[in-house]
Amino acid sequence: MSVTLKRFMAGATVLTVTALALVGCSSSPSASSTSTAAPKLDKLTVMAPYLSTDAPTADNEVGQTLNKILGTDLEVNWVPNSSYGDKTNITLAGNDIPDAMVIQGKDAGFVKNANAGAFWDLTNYLKDYPNLVSSTPAVQQASSVNGKVYGIYRPRDTMRTAVIIRKDWLKKLGLSMPKTTDDLYKIAKAFTEDDPDGDGKKDTYGLIVPKWPGSVGSNSPWDAIESWYGAGNVWTQQNGKLVQSFTTPQWKKALAYEKKIVSNGYINPDYATMDSVTWNTPFLNGQGGIIIDTYSRVRQITSLMEKTDPTTYQNMIAWTGNLEGPDGKMHALPTSGYSGFIAIPKSSVKTEAQLRQVLSVLNKLNSKQAQILINNGIEGKNYNLVDGRAQAINPPTPESTLMQNTVNSYAQLGISVGGNKFYLPAQPNAYDQTQYDAQLKTAASDLKSAVYNPAAAYVSNTYVLNGATLDNIISDARIKYDAGQIDDAGLDAALKQWATSGGTQVTAEINKLYKADKNK
Repeated sequence: MSVTLKRFMAGATVLTVTALALVGCSSSPSASSTSTAAPKLDKLTVMAPYLSTDAPTADNEVGQTLNKILGTDLEVNWVPNSSYGDKTNITLAGNDIPDAMVIQGKDAGFVKNANAGAFWDLTNYLKDYPNLVSSTPAVQQASSVNGKVYGIYRPRDTMRTAVIIRKDWLKKLGLSMPKTTDDLYKIAKAFTEDDPDGDGKKDTYGLIVPKWPGSVGSNSPWDAIESWYGAGNVWTQQNGKLVQSFTTPQWKKALAYEKKIVSNGYINPDYATMDSVTWNTPFLNGQGGIIIDTYSRVRQITSLMEKTDPTTYQNMIAWTGNLEGPDGKMHALPTSGYSGFIAIPKSSVKTEAQLRQVLSVLNKLNSKQAQILINNGIEGKNYNLVDGRAQAINPPTPESTLMQNTVNSYAQLGISVGGNKFYLPAQPNAYDQTQYDAQLKTAASDLKSAVYNPAAAYVSNTYVLNGATLDNIISDARIKYDAGQIDDAGLDAALKQWATSGGTQVTAEINKLYKADKNK
């Protein structure tokens, strides 16, 4: 089950059942024998979130230009992102439901509505629309509900995992960047024991880990290590069945590795309690030298170091992607690869002919011309095209700022499932551009070894009810084992507690869905 799904399931809202009364429960008809031709749609109503202070105005230039590209008037009901979840439930319970709407995640309400037939099952339709065919089937599968695609997913960076290291410390100790988990351990040891800052004191450590806000399977540094050890990504396949990663021998070996780092003091002493808000501080202050997180944090730390020391900051930070595990193979940890999707309610789009009209418009929304408009903006107004990249107007003008805010809202409609056709952003200086390009290259390389969660599509009813409790059993046991508070017997007892508390039932339900899924 994906991180996104796990997170939403834990805090799911109660189903808004009123919407179900508005629709039938029949399944979608087969698309195989139906023509894709559809008459022009004059207007398409959409509900979407906006993240800026103000929603786009009704007559904004981006929207007007987009209407010309689509050949249809797109009427967007912009809703503040902070209240979007509540608005979604209210909308589905009412009578004024849009033709298409952004759904921000597979929460319990959406899943139950989808299973009850409130949304069109698009599984057999998307192949008829070239711009709606996913280039990453694993992500589309993850965004589905038990293998049925109820929305066109909004792609996000699939590979973000990065290992960030104090470059100056590596140089002082004559070390190289890590390629394997063994390399990482040796660097953590050296950063702790060999005085990397040269002050003659034993006042440094290797790994910096905060108290993670999520549970197991939430892309924490521990999850990355366990993936690198070959334990899988939340779930893994064994002998044709799906099992939780933490039931595998590889997971226990990864925990032994983590425990060795902790017991030897190669980690920040407050790793179990440190607020993640202060995660950068030990790295910047020269207390710790390794962070396992994302490329976003690489750029964040680089920017902070540049402000502190603009002349030498480039010598302070180095990074790499995923590491090879003890089996000599790369088991790269991906994200879920999407952030919600655009779904089509049956109560507003009642017939298959109407559905094809809507899909035709969404197909145009994913054309290169439309992608550039809603992701980059209008050339010369909020960006200039420089060497094939979108360079923001600098210094910004009130007009360029307003248009950029508008673009940021329309980008929420981005469904570039077949790949990005818009311009990548130009970075502010040559060094940042080099780093950005290298990160794209490393992420693309790691993606070839991505270990996707094979159970991300499946919704276990038992997990919906007890998932948070079950996850806490394992995450608590992991922390206690790493800290030496429980031994192997204690860890096995926690796994048994998980199984008898509902874990066995979750596994059975997931495998039943997995076996029944003909689209996997």
